[in-house]
Amino acid sequence: MKVSVVTPNYNGERFLKTFFESLNNDRECIGEVIIVDNGSNDGSKDYINENEFGLPIRLIENLENLGFAPAVNQGILEAKHEYILSLNNDTEMKKGSIKQMVDLISSREDVFSVQAKMLQFNNRQLIDDVGDEYNLLAWTKKTGENHSCDEFSEIKEIFSSCAGAALYKKSILDELGMFDENFFAYMEDVDLAIRSKINGYHNLLCPDAIVYHVGSATSGSRYNEFKVRLAARNNVWVVYKNIPIPLKIINFIFLFFGFLIKYIFFLRKGFGSVYLSGIREGLSARDKITKTKFKSKNTINYLKIEYRLIVNTIKFLKR
Repeated sequence: MKVSVVTPNYNGERFLKTFFESLNNDRECIGEVIIVDNGSNDGSKDYINENEFGLPIRLIENLENLGFAPAVNQGILEAKHEYILSLNNDTEMKKGSIKQMVDLISSREDVFSVQAKMLQFNNRQLIDDVGDEYNLLAWTKKTGENHSCDEFSEIKEIFSSCAGAALYKKSILDELGMFDENFFAYMEDVDLAIRSKINGYHNLLCPDAIVYHVGSATSGSRYNEFKVRLAARNNVWVVYKNIPIPLKIINFIFLFFGFLIKYIFFLRKGFGSVYLSGIREGLSARDKITKTKFKSKNTINYLKIEYRLIVNTIKFLKR
């Protein structure tokens, strides 16, 4: 079973040699590599066009940076295979990892996505991300960050796969809808995961699939105005889009304090006004977001999601 690798690229030429070399180690599992270039001006396109990588590569060239979500969607629409590997350009994949992910995702019909075990590129003894969790405060947390690479060695259910190294079923993407392009970047994978869980699908960690990840390669740093504003806006949209009104009412006090604490956090880092501008944009522009339609048959799934949010909140508060 072949996979379609879909990778957005924006001025990532410095990562591409390692990226392609690692994929070439698993070329027997790869049907195509679709690079969606978001208007790079660093020589990325020339590097791809002028080199042979031993892989079937297709380059989609955008004239401007359309964002992560639209770029991945472009690749998905062009993909020929059932399994879509969404993979960041600043990654190195360990040999054999793609097969491990395919074996796991194909083992059950109700599995929507599988995430690789992401380790820090520059400190490979530490975890970068083994699944994103979400709680009542509307906070997303990278599970396992800075833990030993020897931990999280079992297959486990996760709330959301990080789209930096995740395998998806295209048939379920067609059913759910793809990444919400309004998000541009950040939180689009959590939004997609919630929609999958509403419809009864599961997301799993594949611990035997290893990906080394540089991180913040496009945005440039962990905290900056671009990232803070978009993440704040998209957090508002995730709640508005996916949580039905009764649960919004029940969770209101947690949501209020969640956004308040985040504001105080970013205020201390010098991004308070930027964070508030993102919140305002999320509230004022919410009409551009298509809400996930409530279906009574999914009521039990909403309750399961609420239970998971409660558990995640309790775990956070106990830290």
